[in-house]
Amino acid sequence: MPVSLTFLGGAGTVTGSKYLVRHGGQVLMVDCGLFQGYKLLRQRNWRPLPVAPQEIDAVILTHAHLDHSGYLPLLARDGFGGPVFCTSGTRALCAILLPDSGHLQEEEAAYLNRHRLSKHEPALPLYTRLDAQHSLALLQVQPVHQQFEPLPGWRATFTRAGHILGAASVLLEVGGRRILFSGDLGRPDDLLMCAPDAPPAADTVLVESTYGDRSHPAGSVLDELGPPLARLAARGGVAVVPVFAVGRAQTVLHAIARLKARGELPTGLPVYLDSPMAVSATELFQNHVGEHCLNRADLQAMARGTTLVHSVDQSKALARLHGPRVILSASGMATGGRVLHHLALHAGDHRNMIILTGHQAGGTRGARIAAGEKTIRILGREVQIRAEVVQLATASAHADGNQLLDWLRALPAAPRRIYVVHGELPAADQLRQRVEHELLWPAEVPEHGDTVAF
Repeated sequence: MPVSLTFLGGAGTVTGSKYLVRHGGQVLMVDCGLFQGYKLLRQRNWRPLPVAPQEIDAVILTHAHLDHSGYLPLLARDGFGGPVFCTSGTRALCAILLPDSGHLQEEEAAYLNRHRLSKHEPALPLYTRLDAQHSLALLQVQPVHQQFEPLPGWRATFTRAGHILGAASVLLEVGGRRILFSGDLGRPDDLLMCAPDAPPAADTVLVESTYGDRSHPAGSVLDELGPPLARLAARGGVAVVPVFAVGRAQTVLHAIARLKARGELPTGLPVYLDSPMAVSATELFQNHVGEHCLNRADLQAMARGTTLVHSVDQSKALARLHGPRVILSASGMATGGRVLHHLALHAGDHRNMIILTGHQAGGTRGARIAAGEKTIRILGREVQIRAEVVQLATASAHADGNQLLDWLRALPAAPRRIYVVHGELPAADQLRQRVEHELLWPAEVPEHGDTVAF
């Protein structure tokens, strides 16, 4: 009896990862991601899946980032009631990320309705905070490196993928096939997270390709972040740092703490973490020592040097401060959240700085700022970008093209087929070519909606 695999997201794009596996009348989804970025992609979130949610028997999550987990509240609201298997770190982060996602969507819909900025009457959230909270009841934690049974006769095993807390690759064994889903792979030299495990043997491999067409530059986040922040402190400006609440925020905070300890930044340079979600995620690192590279002293140094901003009133009060300061706020691609208010306030002053800390997906404000656009629409109005724009190239939590190939090369035996997923087309296709030319393995970039059987 064949096994079929359908690519419902993460195909030809770096967002919306969803992979449907069918065998023997049973249906399992690996990852349940939200489309982000271009409007054309985001509109897919509103379209029904080609399979009814109640026909899906189980879900496995590789990690908690919304482009891998953020569709789950909608799936559950629309009828899915099966188990969702994940690691303990993923469960803890989903409890932060998913309700926050619902809350932000409710806020955005309310803002659009209040200012009559939507062609829909009324504008509605994709799902609510309550929808997200209800979906959390479906999550079931499974240990890493321990085989479990997601469905009768199916076996699955998590291995560590680095990247963020709880991130894992998934080996799925069904119908005599071994299918390996890489999830998002971290870097072996990451400042924050431990290196990914070597991959287990598999005959079919889905490998991410976010940075499949490039190599990370030499040097570290410390080398790249220190000089611009020193310039900023000297001229008394404000740095607005759009960060991903999970992973990137903690990397930047750790880097600033290290730079202060080395005397490369003034110890009195104020640092604010203005994102309730990022604050909660940072606190989780205390409970997951051993899954990341930080020891207790590192965590204490981060805590001492950072002011945690919780309430909206505290966030607004940052605008009344004087002197140099660094404000970290979500979201990392400036698609929503409190960072928009900080950008609207500070982007027009040449003394200030916008520090982009990683990949900016096409169609996002972050991508437009990175491209050098001088006017960006933020919160319904045009904002001039006069601040110095700095884009870090070393802070990525994703493996680069060489590191992805090294991970594939570590497979115990050559797989029958490689599917290159979760990357923009140029990145995915370049990695495909390298797999075929350097490893001599058959590889392809699937299209959205493709189904393959094996």
